[in-house]
Amino acid sequence: MQHLCAQDPGARAALRSGLRKDLDAVPRMHRFIAPYLPQDRTPLEVQQAYYAIASMIAAQPRPAPPASPAATDEQDTPARSDPGASAAEPPAVLPERGTSLGAAFAAAVGPGSEGRMRPGTAESRLNLLTRQSLPGLHRHLPAAVTHLRSLDVPVDFTQLLSDLAHWHRHSGRIARRWLQDYYRIRARADRADPDTLTAPDQPTAP
Repeated sequence: MQHLCAQDPGARAALRSGLRKDLDAVPRMHRFIAPYLPQDRTPLEVQQAYYAIASMIAAQPRPAPPASPAATDEQDTPARSDPGASAAEPPAVLPERGTSLGAAFAAAVGPGSEGRMRPGTAESRLNLLTRQSLPGLHRHLPAAVTHLRSLDVPVDFTQLLSDLAHWHRHSGRIARRWLQDYYRIRARADRADPDTLTAPDQPTAP
């Protein structure tokens, strides 16, 4: 999708037209997304995840940075389910092989981004996402991703696709990983910075 959006403005416009829309309202997207769906009987929530991620990629202000050669196959093409999996039910949870959204929010606070996000803002936005139902996550996620990308923070769309596709059954586990990754990375960054005092939005360890 990233390569397609970079090379074909018409495809990018078609994919961007589906942002925050139901599957019945995105006829221009089917040409580009249907070939990537794992099976003909892909569950609706998995289909919605594929379309939502593609529209978010297309909505970025500029093409996402190219993946490293070792990760190209995973990041340029949406993750595919095991062909032998049940058509009526997706796998329990795909392996957590990528970078979580929580890690992306932590990076937005760190020194690697321009116009850094305040820790309290990052924490509150991430917590808001983790409390959402699946429809709520589809509503709020595009704005969060666009903001992260506006700060030049990479977003692992392959892992986000997996998380979004399985949110309806495993939201607790996925949300826990997002939050744990965020706080783990932030704590590591604070320890590495000798000028960092205890952050006002983080409790002091006993």
